[in-house]
Amino acid sequence: MTVLIKGGTVVNAEQTFAADVLCQDGIITAVGENLDAPKGARVIDAGGQYVMPGGIDPHTHMQLPFMGTVTTEDFYSGTAAGLAGGTTMIIDFAIPNPQQNLLETYHQWREWAEKSVSDYSFHVAVTWWDDSVHEDMGTLVRDHGVNSFKHFMAYKGAIMADDEILVNSFSRALELGAIPTVHAENGELVFRLQQELFEKGLTGPEAHPLSRPPEVEGEAANRAIRIAEVLGAPLYIVHNSCRQSLEAITRARIEGQRVFGEVLAGHLVVDDSVYLNPDFETAAAHVMSPPFRSREHQDLLWRGLQSGNLQTTATDHCCFCADQKAMGKDDFRSIPNGTAGIENRMEVLWHHGVSTGRLTMNEFVKVTSTNAAQIFNIYPRKGTVSVGADADIVVWDPVSTKTISAKTHKQNVDYNIFEGMTVAGCASHTISRGKVVFADGELDVERGAGRYVDRPPFATYYDALRVQAQLAEPTPVER
Repeated sequence: MTVLIKGGTVVNAEQTFAADVLCQDGIITAVGENLDAPKGARVIDAGGQYVMPGGIDPHTHMQLPFMGTVTTEDFYSGTAAGLAGGTTMIIDFAIPNPQQNLLETYHQWREWAEKSVSDYSFHVAVTWWDDSVHEDMGTLVRDHGVNSFKHFMAYKGAIMADDEILVNSFSRALELGAIPTVHAENGELVFRLQQELFEKGLTGPEAHPLSRPPEVEGEAANRAIRIAEVLGAPLYIVHNSCRQSLEAITRARIEGQRVFGEVLAGHLVVDDSVYLNPDFETAAAHVMSPPFRSREHQDLLWRGLQSGNLQTTATDHCCFCADQKAMGKDDFRSIPNGTAGIENRMEVLWHHGVSTGRLTMNEFVKVTSTNAAQIFNIYPRKGTVSVGADADIVVWDPVSTKTISAKTHKQNVDYNIFEGMTVAGCASHTISRGKVVFADGELDVERGAGRYVDRPPFATYYDALRVQAQLAEPTPVER
C-alpha cells in the first residue's frame, strides 16, 4: 500500500516542520514539501494536524497468566486498541514461572503474539537462577533479538527475584550488551504489611496502597540502582509512582549512572482516593502495583518528565474484569493486580501534558515514542518520521475531543481508569507498517499483521574495555 500524508506538520523529538510524508511498502520513502501522490496512493489530508511517530508502549501484559487467572486482553484485541489511540508498537513481557525454562517461555509468548495487529517485541523476565538461565539469556540475545531482562523485586513466593538473582542476572546482561529492568518494590516488606493489615481486619481494596507505601518502592529502586552501580550495568526502572523512586533515579543520573525511568499515564493523573470508593468493584478496578499515589507524587512525576529524569511513558496494560477482581472480595491480597490504558495513554498525556504547557510537542514525542526506541535500540527504525524508518505514524488532531469511557473504548475490559475524562487531542489516523489501520474512529486491522521486532544488543562493558586498551597502546611512532 502507498500512502501520502499531505499538508501536515511533522513533529519529531528534535524538530517540527511542515512537510508531506510518503509511505511505500511499509517504509517512509520521502519527507518534504509538495510531494506528488503516486498512482493509486491513498491520500490523507493532514491540514491543521500533526504527523508524529507512532507511539511505543514499552510496558504491556497481553494474555498474561497471573494471580490465578489470565488477562482479558490478548495480543489481537490489545494491539488493536493501541492502534486506536496512536500506539503502533508494544514491548510485552515473557514471564516464566519459577524453574520454568526461559526459552520455553519466550517461544510460548511468541506463539500467543502471532495474532498481533501491530508490531511487538519482548522483555524476558528472570524469576530464578541456575546455569540454564545464564545460557538461555545468551541465546535470547544472540538468536532472538532480546536486549532487556525484567526482574520483579515484589510478589514473594511467586516471581520475586532476590538480590542473588539480581546480581547474577545484571552481570550476565552486562556481558551480553542487554539492559536489566526492574519492578521496584521491596517484596519482603510488602508481604509483611499485607499480613499485618489483613490480621487487623483491613481486607478491602483500601488496604492495598497501605501495604505498598512509597518507601517500599524507594528502597527497592535505590537497591537496584546501587547493585547496578557496583556491577557497572545500565538499569531501566518501570512504572515509577512516587517521589522516593524518582529521587533515587535523579541522584544516580547526577552521579553519572546510566539509569532510565518509566512512568505510567495513570500514575500521572489518577490519585489514591480511588481506593476509598465504597463500591468494591470500582475500588478493586484500580488495584495495581505500585498503587496510585497522592497528588503530591503526581506533581513530582510530571517534573521528572519535564527534567528528563524520567524518559518514557507506558501503561502496564494488564486487564482484569470485575468477575476476576472479585476473587479478592474478602481478601485484598487476592485481587488480581492490573489496569488498562493502552488506548488512552497518548490522549491523556497530550491533554494533561502538552495542552497544559507541562510538555512541548517535541517532548511529547520523546516520552511516547523516541526515547523508548533509543533506550531499547530500535531507533531510527522506530520513533521518528524520517526516510528509511518504518511507516508507523499517527496523524494527530489537536482540537478533536472525546470523553473516555468503558462503554465506547476498544479495550477488552469492563472498566476504564480514566472514565469520564474529556480530552482534547486525539489520533485521527494511525498508520502501521504503511497501512491505514485507524481512521475517523474506525479500525481496519488484519489479524497477524504485526511483526516481531528484533532489538540488537548494545556494545558491552567488555567491548568498551577492549577499545580503551587499544587506545592506550603506544603507536609505532611512540614506540
